[in-house]
Amino acid sequence: MEWIFLGIVIFLFLLAAFDLYVGVSNDAVNFLNSALGSRTARFRTLVIIASVGVFAGCVLSNGMMDIARHGIFVPRYFSFREVMYIYMAVMVTDIVLLDRFNTYGMPTSTTVSMVFELLGASFAFTLIKLLGDATGSLAVADYLNTSKALEVIMGIFLSVPVAFIFGSIVQWLARLLFSFRLCDNSRWKMGLFGGMALTAIVYFMLFKGLKDLSFMTAGVKDFINDNAVLLLSVCFVVASLLMFLLQLLRVNVLRVVVLSGTFALATAFAGNDLVNFIGVPLAGFSSYLDYSSSAGVTPSDFMMHSLQNSASTPFFFLVVAGGLMVFSLATSPKAKAVAQTEIGLSGRDEGSEMFGSSRMARSLVRWGLSFKSFVGGLLPQPVRALVERRFRPQPVSDNGAAYDQLRASINLVVASLLIALGTSLKLPLSTTFVTFMVAMGTSLADRAWSRESAVFRITGVLTVIGGWFITAGVAFTACFFVALAMNYGGMVAVSIMVVLAIYAVVHSQRRFKSKQEVKAGDVLFTEILNCQDRTAVLPMLERHLSVSAAEQVREYAALLGGMTDALFAEEPKPLRRAEHTMEANKRELKNLRRREIICLRRAESEAAVRLSTTFHSVHNSLRQILYGLLRICEPAREHVENHFTPVDREQAGRYRDILQRLLGLMERAADNLRNCRYADYEEIRRECVTLREEFSALRSKLLRDLQSNADANLSAMTLLLHVVQETELICAEVRRVFKSVRRFSEWA
Repeated sequence: MEWIFLGIVIFLFLLAAFDLYVGVSNDAVNFLNSALGSRTARFRTLVIIASVGVFAGCVLSNGMMDIARHGIFVPRYFSFREVMYIYMAVMVTDIVLLDRFNTYGMPTSTTVSMVFELLGASFAFTLIKLLGDATGSLAVADYLNTSKALEVIMGIFLSVPVAFIFGSIVQWLARLLFSFRLCDNSRWKMGLFGGMALTAIVYFMLFKGLKDLSFMTAGVKDFINDNAVLLLSVCFVVASLLMFLLQLLRVNVLRVVVLSGTFALATAFAGNDLVNFIGVPLAGFSSYLDYSSSAGVTPSDFMMHSLQNSASTPFFFLVVAGGLMVFSLATSPKAKAVAQTEIGLSGRDEGSEMFGSSRMARSLVRWGLSFKSFVGGLLPQPVRALVERRFRPQPVSDNGAAYDQLRASINLVVASLLIALGTSLKLPLSTTFVTFMVAMGTSLADRAWSRESAVFRITGVLTVIGGWFITAGVAFTACFFVALAMNYGGMVAVSIMVVLAIYAVVHSQRRFKSKQEVKAGDVLFTEILNCQDRTAVLPMLERHLSVSAAEQVREYAALLGGMTDALFAEEPKPLRRAEHTMEANKRELKNLRRREIICLRRAESEAAVRLSTTFHSVHNSLRQILYGLLRICEPAREHVENHFTPVDREQAGRYRDILQRLLGLMERAADNLRNCRYADYEEIRRECVTLREEFSALRSKLLRDLQSNADANLSAMTLLLHVVQETELICAEVRRVFKSVRRFSEWA
């Protein structure tokens, strides 16, 4: 029996290795975003700096893994078998949960996921014990340490508003002081700001980043706490003089602050969050060693009193964990995807919005505009004019930066101060929550959210915040049922859960890869935004327009063929799926038009005006095709769902014959558009005219049949007439799309 649990321990370490890879992808958002968003350094340079901080934090960590050992449940009431099942359930659930969040680019808290997974699995075994305890001598509170979960929940509520408010206020004051013209500020002003920022980072390192490292003995901690004011004062003076000297040497002070803050956050992340990744397998390994040293005791009878004591992690495990973290940081594409969520929500330029609109976001924007008007009315005109001058944006010198280095510095400094303050006050502030909400607060104060993008940005923020709360609920519930399955299913259930977890992760990786391949088309859009030569914009936009139009036409052809097949086969599910797909396509098409308008505005003014009508004709025709498909899908779905009389086979066959030729024409047109081949325009135009005439003739015949045949089913005939008419209009719009794209190419 012992070899089975040895296998579980090995699986725990294998899963921990993958958990490190997945978890670092999620938490990289905490320390990379500010430097990435401000383009302070190349990605490779940032990875090197962060990797050094991560590895140092791991190696210097004291390796205390108390949360996994006895932070959530009381181990003396649990047997070795139960503890191993708890740890196995936690690891399986954690990997799948974090991987799903990373796949969708949603930052979440590894602390929240681990705590609630431990709580869910422990609660499952607690219920089993209570149901089997005839004496009733113990209660839930005796088995579980519920106070830890309550601390995490309090941390969520506390982190979100505090970080957002402080980030907004500090960024507003900093922008008022420095404006967007950073190069015009005096050396002493930038030197003092750099000194304050570095002092804040040092304060953060002392109280958060280094508090749990091996050389921080009780004596060192007492000395720092007793002389904190003196140490910080000396640090401020030295840092300010250093920053002033660097200014004289023409070194960018803000760049130094951003890179220092990135290193500090990376070190703190590795030193403090290491338990989230390797605490569970190490606790399982320790439990196995304790059980192996006993003799003649079954796994169900060996109670885990040893987990009540703290235990340091061997140095070897710390080095391996640090190496895995560095490898994940350097190679994981999902780290960039998670980071892009925060950067996209806080960027100052209009571009491809990642989120749609929501009713709550619209209400908040309306309330915010009203509040702004109210406050503006209270301020004197000179004050309003001064604020407007200080907040007037300037052209960005950093190519492709989402925001400048002043805001990046404020992000790091405010996040560091809040985390350090929370740690000193023993408040459980989440690193993920604080860094994300500070970035959102600074972007709002910096007027990065225009009226055109505010609704989408706020929807994104609400989505991420909702994801944090969902993390806790899903982690608890999923791990609860996984633990129950393992308890009643034994090793068979454990094996099945491991296989399912591996399959889920592999499938998720494939989906993520396919999504990234789809997003590769946006590379051209990014190149247009970063292009400084206005004359080079139109050729790139021409290519972008032709490719995007081709993709839309091809997708519409597939939708039209699938909907009509489902209608004639009386299958409601494909029609429902098509309706959902078209609703998503409507949002995608709106976003596409917005992005390409932004590109058109970057072209030369005369050329942009000349091509504007043709450009909008392309998108108007694409939208009309989509609306035609929606008008076909809705009545077709209602007809099939209500089990009305099906369309006559002979009439459906005549329609299908013409439709197949239209679908082939749409595929050919899409292929020509993608490859920018317009020589076939006349042939495609003539075929469109022919198809429209055939659809018109079919429609006339159906009308005559409806009038002459008294036995004809009214609802089926009316529906087919409607479908034929809409298909005829779609045929005309396909021709207009091809014509407009060709004209845009000729005039560009």
